[in-house]
Amino acid sequence: MTDRVRILVVDDNDMILESLVNILENEGYLTSIAKTGKEAIEITEKEFFNVILIDVNLPDMTGFDLISQLNETTPIIKKLIITGFPDTHIFKDDDYKKADAFLVKPFDPELLLDFIDQNIRQQEKELKYTKKKIIEHIKTRVRDLEAKNHIQGSFSC
Repeated sequence: MTDRVRILVVDDNDMILESLVNILENEGYLTSIAKTGKEAIEITEKEFFNVILIDVNLPDMTGFDLISQLNETTPIIKKLIITGFPDTHIFKDDDYKKADAFLVKPFDPELLLDFIDQNIRQQEKELKYTKKKIIEHIKTRVRDLEAKNHIQGSFSC
């Protein structure tokens, strides 16, 4: 991407927030933080992010609840769940399908950066494909309108 990648980190633990922000900013990413799901939603309504790192256990909702809400308003953002409880049974099986990736705490910072890089590359491919489809649609629509205009013009005297 030509612009700097923007990442929102959502976690209620100050030490984890600080650690993640330091790792990400040292790699050149622009970061913002939120400590609750509600705060994350408010921030994403005002700013664009490429990636959101989300803790599973937030004070006001689960990370999966947050993802569900974000999918309605900002589906293109890559959503990465960070959890210290990978085998928990309190979440439904469908919950795990909502995230683009999972990281289990504690994790190697290089693994985090690899996950982010993979998701950014995937996002770039998706955006390129979407732009291509939009251009194809516009070209098809223009040809359709020109054909209709030509047919209508041939009947007028």
